[in-house]
Amino acid sequence: MQALLAEDGRRRRRTLAGAALLLAASVLALAATGFFDAERFADGLPALMQLGSEMVPPNFARWQSWLKPLLDTLAMSVAGTALTVIVSLPLALLASPNTTPHPAVLRVARTMMAAFRSVPEIILGIIFVAAVGFGALPGVLALALHSTGMVAKFYAEAIEHVDAKPLEAATAAGASRLQVITHAVLPQVLPQLADITIYRWEYHFRASAVLGIVGAGGIGFELMAALRLIKYDEVSAILLSVLACVLVVDGLGAALRRRLK
Repeated sequence: MQALLAEDGRRRRRTLAGAALLLAASVLALAATGFFDAERFADGLPALMQLGSEMVPPNFARWQSWLKPLLDTLAMSVAGTALTVIVSLPLALLASPNTTPHPAVLRVARTMMAAFRSVPEIILGIIFVAAVGFGALPGVLALALHSTGMVAKFYAEAIEHVDAKPLEAATAAGASRLQVITHAVLPQVLPQLADITIYRWEYHFRASAVLGIVGAGGIGFELMAALRLIKYDEVSAILLSVLACVLVVDGLGAALRRRLK
């Protein structure tokens, strides 16, 4: 009994020490970024108030010209998500220990996933705009390439933690590697993969609006044009339009997740 109490006390002290270390690191990071500089906040407050006054009331006079860019942004998010799934699923199967054909293939697949994740989509958007020109295509490519690293990682983790018994039974019955994957692995993880995909689609809509700023089409292009012309009342109207669309997309995503449960 005393040994159990002593072990519980040590575990509690380790937890408290870890929490204190995390808190100290967070405070140091905030201090390093100037978060505790009250004078800087005080100097910036008048400019922020001035900007806010110029954004109110929002100017929706050009709302009809924003409909197509909003639809382009939606199309970019759907196309980017579809391309992400097409690339991520095979990569995840190669990056999961229980489905990869060889440990070397696993390491290569995981390195590729890390490489895709390491480059922000905004940088990829600039690269693809330079490569294929302005429009929605560079946005789709940027979204898909960056998200493949993240989605494939989530897919691989879901596949890695499937119940091993169906895989062993299928292998013992003489099933091929492809048959094991299609009949023993994917049926177990499809709900999780669907959840990950829907969440990523919701993210893609928001990211698509940002990618338009670098010339990748969509509503972000209109937002950047309003910023350059210092039309802050139009900026606020566009942001409210994007917010409304984000709420609709999030609602559709939640409805799809309920249907898949």
